Amino acid sequence: MKTTTLLCSLSVSLLLSSAPTLVHALETHSVASASRPVTEEVVGSVRTRIRSVIEAKVSGRISEMPIILGQKVKAGELLAKIDAREIQARLEQAEAQREQASRDLDRARTLAQKQVSSKQELDAAEARARVAEAALSEARTMMGYANVTAPFDGVISRRLAEVGDLAAPGRPLLEIEDRGELRFEADVPEALIGMVNAGDRLEVTIPTIRKTFNGVVAEVSPTAEAASRTFLVKLDLPASSKLRAGQFGRAAVPVGEAKTIRIPVAAIVQRGQMEIVFVNDQGKARLRLVKIGKTFSDGVEILAGLSDGDVVIVTEPARLIDGQPMEAAK
Repeated sequence: MKTTTLLCSLSVSLLLSSAPTLVHALETHSVASASRPVTEEVVGSVRTRIRSVIEAKVSGRISEMPIILGQKVKAGELLAKIDAREIQARLEQAEAQREQASRDLDRARTLAQKQVSSKQELDAAEARARVAEAALSEARTMMGYANVTAPFDGVISRRLAEVGDLAAPGRPLLEIEDRGELRFEADVPEALIGMVNAGDRLEVTIPTIRKTFNGVVAEVSPTAEAASRTFLVKLDLPASSKLRAGQFGRAAVPVGEAKTIRIPVAAIVQRGQMEIVFVNDQGKARLRLVKIGKTFSDGVEILAGLSDGDVVIVTEPARLIDGQPMEAAK
């Protein structure tokens, strides 16, 4: 009889010691559905708004190329120098012809003043002088093309030739980009292109830096790409030190509206393959299995498991157990 009484006392004390303790001042969030835009994601890449492929305008061997990949250059800075000896010879020839034409013109004017030569001979000398001057100007311009310079302030993104290579008109030497202004370029399917117009603001998410930007639609291609049936859309992005050309991203295209529930991300607890939340049920924390959707800047979308009026617990839900007494923060 004494043994039975002892065991009963021990069981009661164990039950009392294992009873959940009251948790004070828990932050909660009242669940309420709201009409929100429904979006479809399209993938794309960050690109520079201004980029240029630099080509040579004259033929010749590259004698100098004082730039490296990633180097910042200023407008007018030397990018490459071409050894254009034929053009140099043409320039010297043009200078000699201009000098001879100038001397002939001076002589013709002197003879015309003395009325020794005719007016036609003076006109012919003047014409030859103008032709020689034009030829010299052309030769100087062509010689100037031997120095390839930067068209704008930017960064060298690709180097397609080396010192000693033969430069020729139409052959790319390097690429330069202005990384001060960036765009997001995406191929939008024809089923969604009717939802996108110039001037619209779309959310652009860059996963690698975990940031979302408001992009403004700057250009919409009027024709679809034949193979993929997609339209190229370009969105201007705000300046950010974390953005880099070539980064992968997603743009959200609005396709309508629907009532959805969103709760703070902190309220979600991941246990294995399950997502759970705790709700305040008459002063006790009750476990609920939920199905989550997309994550947004203002919370995570709940597809199933919660209803309007539920109160989810936001403060450290992972430390709670089902049925634990709680007291909401005032």
